Amino acid sequence: MADILTPALGESVTEATIGKWTKKAGDAVKKDEVLVELETDKVSLEVVSPADGVLSEIKTPDGETVTPGAVLGVVTEGASAAPSAEAPKVAAAPKAEAAPAPAAASAPAATPAPAAPSGGSVAIMTPTMGESVAEGTMGTWLKKAGDTVAKDEMLVEIETDKVAVEVSAPAAGVLTIDAETGSTVTPGQQIGSIAASGEGAAPAPARTAAPAAPASSGSDAPHLSPAVQRVVAENNLDPKALAATGPKGNITKADAVAAIGAAPAATPAPKAAAPAAPRADQPREERVKMTRLRQTIARRLKESQNTAAQLTTFNEVDMTNVMALRSQYKDVFEKRHGVKLGFMSFFTKAIVAALKEIPAVNAEIDGTDIIYKNHYDIGVAVGTEKGLVVPVLRDADQLSLAGIEKGIAALGKAARDGDLTLDQLQGGTFTITNGGTYGSLMSTPILNAPQSGILGMHNIVQRPMAVDGQVVIRPMMYLALSYDHRIVDGKEAVTFLVRVKELLEDPARALLDL
Repeated sequence: MADILTPALGESVTEATIGKWTKKAGDAVKKDEVLVELETDKVSLEVVSPADGVLSEIKTPDGETVTPGAVLGVVTEGASAAPSAEAPKVAAAPKAEAAPAPAAASAPAATPAPAAPSGGSVAIMTPTMGESVAEGTMGTWLKKAGDTVAKDEMLVEIETDKVAVEVSAPAAGVLTIDAETGSTVTPGQQIGSIAASGEGAAPAPARTAAPAAPASSGSDAPHLSPAVQRVVAENNLDPKALAATGPKGNITKADAVAAIGAAPAATPAPKAAAPAAPRADQPREERVKMTRLRQTIARRLKESQNTAAQLTTFNEVDMTNVMALRSQYKDVFEKRHGVKLGFMSFFTKAIVAALKEIPAVNAEIDGTDIIYKNHYDIGVAVGTEKGLVVPVLRDADQLSLAGIEKGIAALGKAARDGDLTLDQLQGGTFTITNGGTYGSLMSTPILNAPQSGILGMHNIVQRPMAVDGQVVIRPMMYLALSYDHRIVDGKEAVTFLVRVKELLEDPARALLDL
């Protein structure tokens, strides 16, 4: 027998929580196969089987707390369970009564039964979802159990608290589903299997499933993100009838919403039949489970408030010169660089210059240490249909205005399309959030921990201002700097914000590095 032990969890990490076991007691396992995931306050760790054999005992169930070196379970070495599982698999397809006979092998045999004629099946596993991502939520399967699928065909999307991960078919064959829509899964967990359909009696189940394929839209069904799936399901839309404007021919949420607006014209009778009924048919309240991303946003924002000594200081900036410069060169700039000249590049340049002068705003606290960053990776908050994400523009100090605009445009597009990678969401040193795009006049942004500063931009409003003893109308914007008072003093925060104001009101200074 071989014990499954809790591995070392890293410096200063003394305990972990058991995630979800991917196998049950009595299941056959292979050496180095992922059995369970441990979640700590910093990272998640996968624990693999120490040998081939049978998972004879699970000592620590899901949700329990363990310490390094604790025994999680026991693997009985040897492959005795594998042959016994094979026998009932052959009998399971023609005769269902044969399956319950072996107690230990009955559970595994049920899933791969369709694969028996061809000699086996290919498991569909939850992929690794990135550092510190311990679990995800199953989206809607694009195929039904029993459907025939092609290799690399998209099957389902798993939504995590950071990104959406697409899962494709590892082989061609007949689909069996183990993890239903909405269930929680962990990396390495089996969510289904593909029974190969290439020889012996395999074609029979494949042909049996084929007639059902047209009803479920077949293999030509368009790939839908979870957000689009909800709109389509709630409004009884036909995915094939939707015009796709997204990348790679994908249907976006905007496409689905646009189709809803066109629906009443095509089906006026049902709409007119019950003009006073909509409110009567709807509950007064509706409970909807928060998405993983929304849960993470809520948790991190609250943790930020609980941890840092947050304070916000305000100033206002006259945008006259920036707007004049932008208006004068925007056409030439776009023709030369292939990207529009916006305000974000000017703000980024001004912020980087101010961070160099006030390094505490670009630092973070780690225990009793202060880590000063000599690089300037600027997070740019982007609102998406799933929630707020903050992709990071790397080495902003080394980029030109055109480079900044291209980088921000690419990150924004990736965020809205759900194509951001984990690397693009980690490691920022300072954050910019622009509530002005939604009409915000003033706000107090919350720190993006562990960063020590975040700048809030707001709406540009024409206001009467006193200039050289005269009242003139100027385009003004309020700026808000939230900062961690544990590391940034009030003087430093005000100096930083004044410096940003000066560089924006005289943009030539930032461009000339003055």
